[in-house]
Amino acid sequence: MKSMLLDCLAERVLVYDGAMGTQLQAAGLSPEDFTLDSDREWNAIIANTAARLGGVSLDGCNELLCLTRPDIVGGVHASYLEAGADLIETNAFGTISYVLGEYDIPELVFDLAFASAQIARQQADKFSTSAKPRFVVGGIGPGTRLVSLGQAAFTDVESSFFDGFRGMIEGGADALLVETTQDLLMVKASIVAAERALASCEKRLPIFVQVTMEQTGTMLLGSEIGAALNMIEAFPSVVAFGLNCATGPVEMAQHVRFLGQNSTRPIAVQPNAGLPIMEKGHAVYKLSPEELGQHHLEFVEKYGVALCGGCCGTTPAHIKAVADAVGGHKHTSDAHWIKVRQQFPGFDFSVANPELPTPNSLVGISSLYQFQPYEQDTSFLIVGEKTNANGSKAFREMLAAENWEGLTELARELEGEGSHVLDVCTAYVGRNEEKDMRTLLSYYNRHIQVPLMIDSTEVNVIEAALQTVAGKPIVNSINFEDGEDRTRKVLGLCRKYGAAVVGLTIDEKGMAKSADEKFAIAERLIARTREFGLPDHDLFIDCLTFTLGSGDEEFRASAIATIDAIAMLKQHYPRVNTVLGVSNVSFGLKPALRQVLNSTFLHFAREAGLTSAIVHASKILPENKIEADVWKLASDLVYDRRVFAEA
Repeated sequence: MKSMLLDCLAERVLVYDGAMGTQLQAAGLSPEDFTLDSDREWNAIIANTAARLGGVSLDGCNELLCLTRPDIVGGVHASYLEAGADLIETNAFGTISYVLGEYDIPELVFDLAFASAQIARQQADKFSTSAKPRFVVGGIGPGTRLVSLGQAAFTDVESSFFDGFRGMIEGGADALLVETTQDLLMVKASIVAAERALASCEKRLPIFVQVTMEQTGTMLLGSEIGAALNMIEAFPSVVAFGLNCATGPVEMAQHVRFLGQNSTRPIAVQPNAGLPIMEKGHAVYKLSPEELGQHHLEFVEKYGVALCGGCCGTTPAHIKAVADAVGGHKHTSDAHWIKVRQQFPGFDFSVANPELPTPNSLVGISSLYQFQPYEQDTSFLIVGEKTNANGSKAFREMLAAENWEGLTELARELEGEGSHVLDVCTAYVGRNEEKDMRTLLSYYNRHIQVPLMIDSTEVNVIEAALQTVAGKPIVNSINFEDGEDRTRKVLGLCRKYGAAVVGLTIDEKGMAKSADEKFAIAERLIARTREFGLPDHDLFIDCLTFTLGSGDEEFRASAIATIDAIAMLKQHYPRVNTVLGVSNVSFGLKPALRQVLNSTFLHFAREAGLTSAIVHASKILPENKIEADVWKLASDLVYDRRVFAEA
């Protein structure tokens, strides 16, 4: 599906509008302007609301002006279009049910969003020419509640954003925007909502996302810019990503530079007119229009920014200066169009190889707080295994006692020992796994810095977990034991919520034993993940292994098969990751022997190309910490090197 907006965005830098709220405040509005007149002709929903309110003024609810004073709202849009803006945002910042609920009008989400888009559409069409078309961006703000802090449920946020976005799509928006965001879990809910709204309206419009970085250098809840970008990169439908609000362009510069170096899609920047200064009890923004224009010119030329505009304190004069400085500029960086080309392949964006990430793109996972690269400079990706009901007696006991604080401390211990990711499983006989997963992950989401691996065989538990964890987690796992159905459901969830996935080398015949069988199932897993749009690096193949501690003749060479399969994958699919539950190889042995065998097996698996492992990090020893003769015995066991006595 062609999009004139994307055509223009691919051709040149586009200019956003500026602040809406301050312009409305300057319009000299009275309480009557915020009153729904019950004598006017409304649809049934609005009429019922007007009758219920009985002429009460909702002073301060700027979104209501889309119904009561569309002329004022349209006038603000017109002033920015006259100044040279290519994109105008709808007056729909607070069209969220729980925000409008503060004014006792939660039922008007759709109607206010629809009206806001119609008003903007009328003005954009009025100013559009063949040489300079104008576009409507349907934007919703962060609301007043933080999902990660439990102030609102993920599903409630998603449902409300769905209604708002659906209204703006039907009202004529050219793109959807999630702006001024402070909580990555809320961002995830809003993206899911936007995709669902587009599907329900049978439309394909670009989605834009903008986060707010505070003066502290992070988002409000402590999220680093890398964590935000990494999560966004997991959603192909997000065409542009960037920043707005909280600070001026000076304070934003470090984050804009980071995005310029790492983003694989166009960058949007809408600063405030500097940091506010209090004068006579009012916030005053001192950055001049010319200064804002010069900052944007630097952002465009140095960091490849593609969408420039203003936020709090900016006026039509500011936007005119920005348009004069950067409007119509050609893009200085081709790197930020890779994901756009993949999602909208009909557009003629020249690039050498759109399948490859940019050199500095963030290949990895993230928590609410930080980004974790898959490739570790001096180690492998260590997945902590003690936060798992199947592998830790201490974890099971605290789970049974519902000692959530103790379970959080256990996770912190794994962090302190050097785990890069935590494998979390709450499957315990006699307990509600989904409820336990939601409760535990709500603690981990807030208090654990490293990303999480969601470990469950139940589709409903996986979805519940993905609705509870901010950032980009890993789902453990998929396989073909019961055919294709469950695997497809889980991959659909990974695509919907933005997650990597572990694939086990198990098919309808059972767990693969030979290297060739493991490799064949791995290729099948790769084909399925590609089908669902997951990049190769977001698939972790677990080639599995049997225990060498049983003495069973059938499995004496099982470690060799696992190592050989890892090497085959490394050779043929170098971007696919591999993972092992290392301790399986030593099951049944005494603790001291398990530590040696686990360490030895991991050593050889890493030599073959293993990129990550589920281990108790403090129990893994390097070769030089194990006595030579003991190392040889363990190596001989791994490679089944036996010397038989002569008869």
